[in-house]
Amino acid sequence: MDTDEALLKQASIKTQDSTLVATFDIDGTIPGSGAYVVGLMGATPDYSSQRRLCIEFMNGKPIACYSFNRDQGIEEDYDLSGVAHSGSTITGSFPRSALNGLGKGHVLSAFSEADGREFQHGVPVEEAL
Repeated sequence: MDTDEALLKQASIKTQDSTLVATFDIDGTIPGSGAYVVGLMGATPDYSSQRRLCIEFMNGKPIACYSFNRDQGIEEDYDLSGVAHSGSTITGSFPRSALNGLGKGHVLSAFSEADGREFQHGVPVEEAL
């Protein structure tokens, strides 16, 4: 996979009814071959509690939408109907509970992975929670 075609430019998250809507803008398009993941990492200020919200693609097609609670070691999968992608924008819907427990002052950043390896991390996230 040529990861130069999928640089994560920016990310945002907002609350919409009882849902969190995460949007990822990439420079280029989702790679047509290999595995590609975009996601958000949320943590308490001391990083003792962490959550990940992820959208995974394989060969350009979405195959998974899930959250991972590092404290409990629990992954929760969500319906792919909450994932949309068009050109260079990827959007995913997650339940509000996916970030529960992080509280005020939390840390939130975006990341991407390519073929199982971390590609980018620490990308700023615009929040409207």
